[in-house]
Amino acid sequence: MKELDSWIPRLLRVFRRGQGRARANRLEPGELAQVAAGVRRLSEGLTRERELVGEGYLNRPDLLGAYLLFYWPVSYAQIRSILPELPGCPAKILDLGGAAGPAAFACLDAGAVEATIADRSAPALETARWLSKEAGKAIATQRWTGGGPPGSGYDLIVAQHLLNELWRDSSERTAKRAALAHALLARLRPGGTLLLVDPALRETSRELLELRDRLVADGVAVRAPCLFRGDCPALLRPTDWCHAERLWEAPPLVAELARAAGLHKEALKMSYLALAPPGEGWPEPPPGRVFRIVSEPLAGKGRRRYMGCGPEGRMGLALQDKHVNDRNRLFLELARGDVVRVTDGQAKGDGVGLGADSSVERLARAGEPLGRG
Repeated sequence: MKELDSWIPRLLRVFRRGQGRARANRLEPGELAQVAAGVRRLSEGLTRERELVGEGYLNRPDLLGAYLLFYWPVSYAQIRSILPELPGCPAKILDLGGAAGPAAFACLDAGAVEATIADRSAPALETARWLSKEAGKAIATQRWTGGGPPGSGYDLIVAQHLLNELWRDSSERTAKRAALAHALLARLRPGGTLLLVDPALRETSRELLELRDRLVADGVAVRAPCLFRGDCPALLRPTDWCHAERLWEAPPLVAELARAAGLHKEALKMSYLALAPPGEGWPEPPPGRVFRIVSEPLAGKGRRRYMGCGPEGRMGLALQDKHVNDRNRLFLELARGDVVRVTDGQAKGDGVGLGADSSVERLARAGEPLGRG
């Protein structure tokens, strides 16, 4: 991701601001240990016991620095991987709860012309302003501590890693998050999109799906990634959840910090929903039996199997090795997030069995725009 590579030296310069340190494009050993410790603390506090959630952790200089050099690039890459699935190129952006603005800057690099970053952390917003100067990209910043969102007339509103941190301990959290989502949807222009992105943890992913079902019941349409219009079938079993995964080559700085912190960042993982403003319907799916692959390849003796989710719902898709041929061989190469059309599949067990007469066509790779019927 060429644009992200250009951000690494900017992030380092802002990280070292006022410290009088060398301007090298990599961390010195002492810096590496310091930042890696902060990355570990953020990872543990946001994904395990989650005791940092909602605690203003970006007001701490050590954690803000770790966020800037590790999680900022990851968040930027997540947004760039989703933007191709949205209609058109959004011009006016609100990055709500955006901290130092990775989503806003990702949108500006993709062609947006106006971006506002709203967050409760003054140090994070100051960091965003320094990044704006480094990159020569104009942004507006605004303190936001809850309540109504600032401004209106947006083409895209991004709430990245925000909703899962709001009202976490409230029994009414889904209703409160839905109310905020409706308020955000009301600030969009016709044709705009509300993009909700949360971590790919089981807890946070399932809560995002619960919010999805609440909004869908209220008449909100999902632009991506859902092809199924009913209640999310991933919620039927408490062990299931649904998330996206994108292969990427992490910048050397991010890879170095991941190794030092004992983390894995070979793939971008997130849960997301792209929602349409009031009055806009669901996009029509492509014709035929269409499924988005929502799992990794599943173990099975003598066969390849995935979970797929499409207009028919969520079900297993399986192809036995003895039936592989040129018409269906693509099935062996699918990845989570790919959208495929299956012909001549037969109902079998809990899903669809593909045979020698079946064909598989990939309509879109993960993160690519999907042609509609």
